[in-house]
Amino acid sequence: MKAPRKNNKIASDSEEKHQKTRKAPEPPKKENKGGEDSFPIVGIGASAGGLEAFEQFFTNMPPDKGMAFVLIQHLDPSHKSILADLIRRYTSMKVSQIEDGMKVEPDSVFVIPPNHYLAILHGKLHLMDSPASGIRAPIDFFFRSLAEDQKEKSICIILSGTGTEGTLGLRAIKGEGGMVMVQSSESAKYDGMPRSAISTGLADYTLPADKMPEQLIAYVQHEFGRLPPKFSKPLLKEDLLDKVFLAVRSQTGHDFSYYKHSTIVRRVERRMAINRIGTLAEYVRHLQSYPEESKILFREILIGVTNFFRDPEALDSLQQNVIVQLLEKKRRDEPLRIWTAGCATGEEAYSLAILFQNHAVKHTKDSNVQIFATDIDDRAIKTARSGRYPGSIAADIRPEILARHFIKEEGGSYRVKKNIRDMVVFAVQNVIADPPFSKIDLITCRNLLIYLGPELQKKVLSLFHYALNQDGFLFLGSSETVNETLKLFHAIDRKWKIYKRKDAKFAMTEKIRLPSFTHGEPTRKDSDSEQRRGKITYRETAEKIILDNYSPSGVIINEQSEILYVQGRTGKYLEHVSGEFSTDIVGMCREGLKFELAAAIRKARTEDREVRRENLYVKTNGDEQLVTVIVKPIEQPASMKGSMIVIFEDVSSQAFDKSEVHTSDSVSPDTYKQMEQELRSTKEYLKATIEELQTSNEELKSTNEQLQSANEELQSTNEELETSKEELQSVNEELVTVNSELEQKIKELSRTGNDMQNLLASTEIGTIFLDTHLNILRFTPATTHFIKLIPTDIGRPVSDLVANFYYDGLVRDAQEVLKTLAQKEVEVQTKEARWYTMRLLPYRTVENVIDGVVITFMDITELKRMEKKTSDALQFSESIVNTVRESLVILDADMRVVSANRSFYRTFELNAEGSEGKLFYTLDDGQWDIPELRNLLEEILPEKTEMDDFKVEHEFERIGKRTMLMNARKLESETDSRRILLAIEDITGSEMCRN
Repeated sequence: MKAPRKNNKIASDSEEKHQKTRKAPEPPKKENKGGEDSFPIVGIGASAGGLEAFEQFFTNMPPDKGMAFVLIQHLDPSHKSILADLIRRYTSMKVSQIEDGMKVEPDSVFVIPPNHYLAILHGKLHLMDSPASGIRAPIDFFFRSLAEDQKEKSICIILSGTGTEGTLGLRAIKGEGGMVMVQSSESAKYDGMPRSAISTGLADYTLPADKMPEQLIAYVQHEFGRLPPKFSKPLLKEDLLDKVFLAVRSQTGHDFSYYKHSTIVRRVERRMAINRIGTLAEYVRHLQSYPEESKILFREILIGVTNFFRDPEALDSLQQNVIVQLLEKKRRDEPLRIWTAGCATGEEAYSLAILFQNHAVKHTKDSNVQIFATDIDDRAIKTARSGRYPGSIAADIRPEILARHFIKEEGGSYRVKKNIRDMVVFAVQNVIADPPFSKIDLITCRNLLIYLGPELQKKVLSLFHYALNQDGFLFLGSSETVNETLKLFHAIDRKWKIYKRKDAKFAMTEKIRLPSFTHGEPTRKDSDSEQRRGKITYRETAEKIILDNYSPSGVIINEQSEILYVQGRTGKYLEHVSGEFSTDIVGMCREGLKFELAAAIRKARTEDREVRRENLYVKTNGDEQLVTVIVKPIEQPASMKGSMIVIFEDVSSQAFDKSEVHTSDSVSPDTYKQMEQELRSTKEYLKATIEELQTSNEELKSTNEQLQSANEELQSTNEELETSKEELQSVNEELVTVNSELEQKIKELSRTGNDMQNLLASTEIGTIFLDTHLNILRFTPATTHFIKLIPTDIGRPVSDLVANFYYDGLVRDAQEVLKTLAQKEVEVQTKEARWYTMRLLPYRTVENVIDGVVITFMDITELKRMEKKTSDALQFSESIVNTVRESLVILDADMRVVSANRSFYRTFELNAEGSEGKLFYTLDDGQWDIPELRNLLEEILPEKTEMDDFKVEHEFERIGKRTMLMNARKLESETDSRRILLAIEDITGSEMCRN
């Protein structure tokens, strides 16, 4: 019997079909506000092939469902990870590489950095250094931390990967009541991790990665979108929970009604969430409609979360206070008996066996340790018997213990060595209902009592007291105690719950009826049991007396002829011989019985039927006794098939017909001689046969020793190879992960390269890339229009190329750019009269290292043509302006001279070189500061665009009085709209002046 545990068995086909057709009630939704424990934290573990699974998962995962995702992947510790950058391409959620102390937030993805372990405490992520040696197991480490921090709210997902990591971590998640999803092995690129997780039978959902988000959202909405269902007292009065117990009992034969109801309720709540069922009444109907669900719930209750060498400090205390004492006081021929109740999958039992073995070897003591490990879960016992565990157990076991007591097998799993397995006997047992072991020196029962009700706790502790020897020890879990029955035990180590049996008589706690019902067996009411209890006691007493005094003696033997059980007094037929203790029945037979019994056993086993040997003379204490021996195979129960019962029946002297025995008077001397001769021949033949057999045995023993020596060498070599293989496998996983990232990077670079290639081709800008030796690295297609380049020119010096333009300084300019790191730009013309701007600049890498020269050619032929047209037009207009007789002056907004034509300078005798840029009013030493003209010009810009034909008369010192007819207008242009064109016509003495 073991501690109730949460199971995550994969739903059966009928259950999955029912879930698809049955529409579960839609629970009320609750908005996640990001407060503490208000949103689910999902741990996702992956290894090789995980990037593809991440893409499928996050592509189908909506970004606003209020969940946080923590990604744990096997990464090369020496390689910078780009996983966070890659994940950002698949989701719009915030993606961050984890930093120490980072707080988990909803609608976010957190990625573990390389060469770190990750733990979570109160919703904050903490980075820890990964171990310097041994197998790295960051996924198991984080899953365990997540289970301890988030308890029943924890969720884990296992995706593609090699090896077995994640298996131990998901057990911790399930042990706390969390939910487990596993990628289906057929959809995973590497199915090692998914297959190992699925083989535990603990996965709630097994789906392809792209189907997981839908199921995850439905589960979270049911489990987190409302308060968990509470089973109140009025609900319990309706016997709904009792109906759950009945459904489980009818399918499995086990009654959990005496367990703590709070424990059962949590398990039922989890199954309701998995099946999206809103009420307990509906779940009861679901159990009745789908019997397979009862078996799943049974496994859910029995989930055992254990590991090798759990609580090392507690085991240290056990070794100092118990193991040493037990091994020292036990005689060599006296077995040391240990009982591990609730052993789950056997880690606890094997840990104890290794501790006892190591102590015996260390102190060179022979030990005969027998460990009986029992549990109610037949599947767990099957796993324990095989002694095979996932490779991730290496995280819990010291390397030297792993190498000494485990064998690395194909697929990365470990198996306990045979000498340790032989120390442990596993059996299915209900510690409450089935008979206990007896004469036990040490009982370990860790974390079982906390799940039992008070009455069951008392019963189990009383049973343990009964099973222990006078000085026996009891080892409980850290959360258990024996305070209520201190009259039975006293504490050796209160902190680690190690107790010693008190030598006191007591009345065992009244038996609580918790039978292990078979399927379909009708149950009797407690009242009927009470009425019949007295009769059962008398009958049992009578049967015991009759069996002990009037029935024949007998023994039950196994397939190896070893005695398992003794009924009655067998001393007249069997006796222990001197030397090493053995339970072989043939070796214990008295004279006259050995050969006949051996032949009968062999015949019964070969022919599978009852065999009788009658009237055998057996020597007993100097006398002879006639005995009939019956050997009969045992067919029922099925668990004992292969065993046999040997019954010894005494034959009275009166029953034996002496007339059938010939006396010496009826036998002739010749007959005696013949019989004596045959007897001597038989003895000689037998002696020779024995000698030959002894010789053969010695040869076989010598050969066996050689084989053992060779086997040890091969085993040592195999361990070294396994270690190397393990390291290579770890490196391979990291390389696969790096390769996946690099593949994504290459795809991204290829896409970027294609974009750049198309961009350069579309711009039609010729580009040549040169290395530091001015050899061609690559070029764009547009370059071939003016330089004869073909693909085979890559790698050739640029000086060897034949250019189609009038310029021979390309190599010189490229060398100058490499030397000065300054950009150079030159306009060159081809022989086809096309113009290009040749720009040379240094080639800089991302690390700002100069690694060559980039030469670009931009076609400016049209620009050159436009420049020529513009130049011609400008020259033409200047010719016209200089040809007209009127004086023309262009002024800026500040009334400074921008330009003027020749007529202006010639008419008013001004110097052209000293006039441009000067204030118009200061020309000719201020002669042009004419108030009328100033007023008129200052009105042009703000108010008017032009002013026509206004006369101005002014006395110039050098040229005398002049009468001028002026026109002014504001010039409009895209570059400057604040200029004035002033036209001046000298009309002194003309007809216009007189008018």
